[in-house]
Amino acid sequence: MQISYSFIIPVYNRPNEIDELLQSMVAMDFTNTYEVVIIEDGSSDTSEDVVKAYRDRLSISYYQKPNTGPGDSRNYGMKKAKGNYFIILDSDVILPNDYLSQVDNYLSKSFVHCFGGPDDAHHSFSNLQKAISYSMTSYLTTGGIRGRKKTMGKFQPRSFNMGLSKEAFEASKGFGNIHPGEDPDLTIRLWELGYNTTLIPNAKVFHKRRISWKKFYIQVNKFGLVRPILNRWHPETAKLTYWFPTMFLIYTLFSLITAVLGWWYFIALLSVYFVFIFAGALIMFKNLSIAIQAILAVWIQFYGYGTGFLKSYYYIHLQKKTPEKQFKALFFSK
Repeated sequence: MQISYSFIIPVYNRPNEIDELLQSMVAMDFTNTYEVVIIEDGSSDTSEDVVKAYRDRLSISYYQKPNTGPGDSRNYGMKKAKGNYFIILDSDVILPNDYLSQVDNYLSKSFVHCFGGPDDAHHSFSNLQKAISYSMTSYLTTGGIRGRKKTMGKFQPRSFNMGLSKEAFEASKGFGNIHPGEDPDLTIRLWELGYNTTLIPNAKVFHKRRISWKKFYIQVNKFGLVRPILNRWHPETAKLTYWFPTMFLIYTLFSLITAVLGWWYFIALLSVYFVFIFAGALIMFKNLSIAIQAILAVWIQFYGYGTGFLKSYYYIHLQKKTPEKQFKALFFSK
């Protein structure tokens, strides 16, 4: 199959991010034609002027629509796109200049209908963004399962860096109305339809993620809320590993109680873990501030996800509540 690529990028009130992303696309070394589709998802601060500035350098389409969430906006963009292979990005990523060359080289040798790629921190990111990136991608946290070569096979792509063929999109009908969690839900439904997914290790993006501790907490807490819902929809995918952040919080509480009683062994083990987090971030970034903030980022990640998961598990699996009614904020109306 001759592949023609369409980048699908929903955006909500982030014109500066779109500008940075489009700048990185202009700098790519890929010589064949590709399309860029920007979907303005009900923004009040639009990217229209930014997009206009790139029309002479990129084959770009721009659509404005009411706010129905990123999943529905991606579906809208894929229906409008001219290509037969969609590359879905978040607006807060920057592409290395060889990104599309790496994707095309992989798919030309080992075609797959859906792929995901890893993410990293760009040198221009703030120390806080680098600390959060470390927490979300390190081997020492649950983020380490994403973006690693050993996860080749049934890899669960994330929509900040995801490829999807037109055939697979039409067969699956694309993303659902849950957010976050729309990307693993789509992946699981693709598996049920007989499509394979994989990781392309060299198709890396630089992902800004959240720019404040509060926003980061809200994000990971929502990730925790979503997982029991996905496990209810797709029970065959439930894993013990999804309990790890909650178990970590229970262990932390147990360690504090036993320390008060004079038993220091358990809290000492916890301290050793955070020493490894500190050392790993320090080696990677060679920056003391980032290493210290990485400890806080890991704690927020585990606390936010763990409490969200436990709350959602209680209501969804024990109380048998309807997800759309119990957690209305996680669902968009189309």
